[in-house]
Amino acid sequence: MDAGEVYRLLAPSVLAYLRGQAVPDPEDVLGEVFVQVARSLPRFRGDGDEALRRWVFTIARHRVVDDARRRARRPRSSDAPMPQVAAPPEPVELDGELLDALRRLTPPQREVVALRFVADLSLNDVARITRRSVGAVKSLQVRGLEELARILSGRPDAE
Repeated sequence: MDAGEVYRLLAPSVLAYLRGQAVPDPEDVLGEVFVQVARSLPRFRGDGDEALRRWVFTIARHRVVDDARRRARRPRSSDAPMPQVAAPPEPVELDGELLDALRRLTPPQREVVALRFVADLSLNDVARITRRSVGAVKSLQVRGLEELARILSGRPDAE
């Protein structure tokens, strides 16, 4: 049996399980489950449909646990609207110190911070452009801003 057949056979049940576990984005986790299934299927050594089903649901459970851990580590963000500020009359110019600090971020952090605050795009727009989830964009934004603050304040690297 190939990964496509396993997906067609078990995806509806796995999706229902994920929804029953109150996973915030069950389709996203479903994708993670079946990426793992596709990668590991050649090594699967169970016999029969029941063993395959147990194996797939074990992977699904692990992804549920992983998802809960990820969400617990992420800072909570407010859904309150950001205060409105007047747009600057001229294009924003970044000083050299800020440009140097931006260059020290990871490429994904730099991209998100630049799109959010330099290009002044919404979280949804940045997510669409970078082909990431809004949650991933928020996470990259928080980590990028924390790192910028650390760099600009002159604090040493956390090791």
